[in-house]
Amino acid sequence: MRALTDEGLYEACDVRIAFTNREGGVSEGPYASLNCGAHVEDDPAAVARNRQIVLDALGTPNAKLIVPNQVHGTNIVCVGQGNADEVQDKAAEGADALVVIAPDVAALLNFADCLPLIVVAPSGAFAVGHGGWRGAVAHIASKAALELAAQTGEDTAQFNAYIGPHIRSECFEVGVEVAEQFAAEFGASVVEGERHVSLARAVACDLVAAGLEPQRIADCGICTKCNPDRYFSYRATQGCCGRHSAVAVRHAR
Repeated sequence: MRALTDEGLYEACDVRIAFTNREGGVSEGPYASLNCGAHVEDDPAAVARNRQIVLDALGTPNAKLIVPNQVHGTNIVCVGQGNADEVQDKAAEGADALVVIAPDVAALLNFADCLPLIVVAPSGAFAVGHGGWRGAVAHIASKAALELAAQTGEDTAQFNAYIGPHIRSECFEVGVEVAEQFAAEFGASVVEGERHVSLARAVACDLVAAGLEPQRIADCGICTKCNPDRYFSYRATQGCCGRHSAVAVRHAR
């Protein structure tokens, strides 16, 4: 399995993050090969195996895995000490970000063009978020960062944020009304031309407004629609595809 990660972050606070791609799994056909989404028409056994492959690669094969039902909103579920089982039920009801305080709990969210976001506090607590256009324009990024700060008491200026592979502005054409919403929320710079929106720029603006330092926001710069051989892309395949993931877990000392 190959993934984007940050070794320095792991050395500093024991948090392993990963943005997976299509490689290294057992799924077949349009879901080949590391599909982590159970809501597509893939073999459930293959999805379960793929998710275990991810946990094994992160060095936490026995971590409690929480995968929310993503609904393109701004609902956030928090995982504290000892409530992981209860949280799984809440996440299944619908959530687009998980804030995790407890060690050995892995948060995994699924993507196929939407923006993956991971925010990590110095203590090792973290948030994993899903930014479709509805969630992004409704400030899912800043809400997740501020909830992480509220749960830990830490300063958002000390947080690291990571933006994973997603559909970039050159491929993300939207309706004029949607583009106007983004410009109204984050400024004209997030819209290129009349109808091309930069989700990355919008999310970065949102995070800075929440107190994060711009230099602590890392953007991988990869477009999923331009790289359908490496990443799943809903738009590139007219909706028939698997899902890559953003995942984070803190190793217990």
